[in-house]
Amino acid sequence: MINRRNFLLSAAGSITALELFSSIDKGFAKQLEKNLNKLENMSFDAGTENEDFWNWVHQCYTVSPNIINLNNGGVSPQPKIVQDAHIRFYQYCNEAPSYYMWRILDQGREALREKLATLCGVLPEELAINRNATEGLNSIIFGLNLKAGDEVVLSTFDYPNMMNAWKQREKRDKIKLVWITIPQPLEDEKAIVKLYEKAITSKTKIVHITHMINWTGNIVPCKAIADMAHAKGCEVIVDGAHSFGQLDYKIEDTGADYFATSLHKWMCAPFGSGLLYIKKEKIQNVWALLSAVDPDGPDMKKFENLGTRSFASEMAIGTAVDFHNLIGAKRKEARLRYLKNYWADKAIKLPNTKFYTSLKPEFSCAITTIGFEGWQAQQIEAKLFEKHKIHSVSMILEKVNGIRIAPNVYTKTQDLDVLVKGLTEISGMEPPAKTK
Repeated sequence: MINRRNFLLSAAGSITALELFSSIDKGFAKQLEKNLNKLENMSFDAGTENEDFWNWVHQCYTVSPNIINLNNGGVSPQPKIVQDAHIRFYQYCNEAPSYYMWRILDQGREALREKLATLCGVLPEELAINRNATEGLNSIIFGLNLKAGDEVVLSTFDYPNMMNAWKQREKRDKIKLVWITIPQPLEDEKAIVKLYEKAITSKTKIVHITHMINWTGNIVPCKAIADMAHAKGCEVIVDGAHSFGQLDYKIEDTGADYFATSLHKWMCAPFGSGLLYIKKEKIQNVWALLSAVDPDGPDMKKFENLGTRSFASEMAIGTAVDFHNLIGAKRKEARLRYLKNYWADKAIKLPNTKFYTSLKPEFSCAITTIGFEGWQAQQIEAKLFEKHKIHSVSMILEKVNGIRIAPNVYTKTQDLDVLVKGLTEISGMEPPAKTK
């Protein structure tokens, strides 16, 4: 039996995943082992499409039976086993907060850092554990030593918080922002690399890349862009908010010098959890935003001086990583792409549809943005929720005017059948009058 102290540290990796899950819910652990044993006797493709297994995964979540949630891109629910771990950590903290938070749970951060480093394929000393991708990327953007006249290349399809952060540096420090526009959908790697390459000059210091575009789910060829940028003497920042936990890769596969992600998206970790990566030799080049003894030193922990935060939430990240690993990153990516194809292959045949996302496997995974001629995105979103209680989100930027559909591993194919039915109904309707 795992004692209290071991349980408090177990999410960080001091015991096996099955032992951890057994300590939280023995019944869940038995079902998990049973279902994983089934997968071992199947081919990879058969496992990806085995609805018995994925229905069991669905049962691991506590999602509403009354709403079909297809907006997992903004934030994903956590499996019940992660919720339970979070609750138990929280309850322990409340027994004696300053003792359990600062003297017990705080000891688990280094083991958790090692677990995340293994997941990312980097050194533990290159990672900081924080609250989200925005916080991590802001730490980089505002911490870099840039001066007036230095140039940064970025895209008009980058995440709004990141664009605004760069605009603030432009306003404050007189750096120059050089904008490119990536076509949506994108399906030509060489052409995309060329867009970034043409924007680089002798004054370019930073190339900022969004690995998976939140507006449409299109995958940007990070590594090819990074290799080109490095050859020209530039450093590379990668926003991995949507790709991490959705795609099977290591951080080095992106070519990033600096990288940040949110773990409450596709990793299904507690809300308000994320990580920041900086290549070891570059850590001292980035100033800590908050108080630190050595703000321009070489220790990544300088980015963790957030004051009091949710230690319970932080420690439960480890349980989410275990759940992710037991499904398997490769299998998870394949299932997410299968779910996307399941509905998109039908919807693309409907009249008046407009897809802003490539359906080619190398350029997309779970996320797809779809629109209809004559319809505003908000009208499609409202109609799907009104008639079928399908929760999606409107995406409107430049020529993009559609709804983003983002299933997750708990999404049932029956739910996607309802989506196709709703989209089919809309495709046969007269577009409503445009709202002012």
